[in-house]
Amino acid sequence: MKILIVLTSHDQLGNTGRKTGFWLEELAAPYYVFKDAGTELVLASPKGGKPPLDPKSNEPGFQTDTTRRFEADAEANAVLAETVPLAGVTHEGFDAVFYPGGHGPMWDLAEDPASRRLIETTLGAGKPVTLVCHAPGVLRHVTTDDGAPLVRGRSVTGFTNTEEEAVELTTVVPFLVEDELTRLGGRFSKAADWQPYVVEDGLLITGQNPASSGPAAERLLKRLRGGGQG
Repeated sequence: MKILIVLTSHDQLGNTGRKTGFWLEELAAPYYVFKDAGTELVLASPKGGKPPLDPKSNEPGFQTDTTRRFEADAEANAVLAETVPLAGVTHEGFDAVFYPGGHGPMWDLAEDPASRRLIETTLGAGKPVTLVCHAPGVLRHVTTDDGAPLVRGRSVTGFTNTEEEAVELTTVVPFLVEDELTRLGGRFSKAADWQPYVVEDGLLITGQNPASSGPAAERLLKRLRGGGQG
């Protein structure tokens, strides 16, 4: 199996003067779920090269055994340093696409035509797409063949309003993931803040928060092995 992982290239947290990017656990946990299962991985980002890491995600309070494993993994860091430019990537040759979150994707991937096209064509080819935490917000402009919002009538989850309130960024982010997916007609559901929660609706798999990234990757693997929903 071969999976494409799409990361953000955006490193500015709105107008706060602080840095953002991708959330380390949301890359590291799926990376090893896939790697340990023998899956081939390719990493992409809008600008290519090394994507920005949200520095907060590597603070001691947010580190996990998996993030420490990634940090010490020379091969993983070499792959991360050389992501391919997203505009040159298609779904062909891949079995699935996975989007880690972090706040960065809300600024670049959510508005990126190449990302939108990748999601639409991947799903159109009958391949699953998984997005976790803030990454489900990347679906905001993705449509079905008839031009309707992709999430309309579909069961989805993502970073919740109360989780955004807890990190005090509700007035910084360009939109709230929960509100946006609901506005577009998605059937948004959630667990308690910070608890693992994954929703599968056909080929679309979404996870609520960082703790959901590993379970979402496991759900995707199960799907690829023929054990997911029809």
